[in-house]
Amino acid sequence: MAKKIPMRQCVGCKELKEKRILIRILKTDDGIMLDETGRQNGRGAYICRNPQCLQTALKTKGLERSLKTSIPEEVKLRLEEEMNHINE
Repeated sequence: MAKKIPMRQCVGCKELKEKRILIRILKTDDGIMLDETGRQNGRGAYICRNPQCLQTALKTKGLERSLKTSIPEEVKLRLEEEMNHINE
């Protein structure tokens, strides 16, 4: 029997994709950060590795709805910076 592949929806483009190719954005007591391992505890939202999807998720407030919190401007800038760093 074939192994089931976990699928998640990107909060930017709303497409269903394999969990392992998406990046998890995590809300913990320490704040909001990228979770590259996908295993840390906290509320998570998934996003494509495309910086455009992050822009869309921030603009439409899809990320804020998924994480059930408001996101400060400095955190948005840091997420964009980290996303650009990952794609290099």
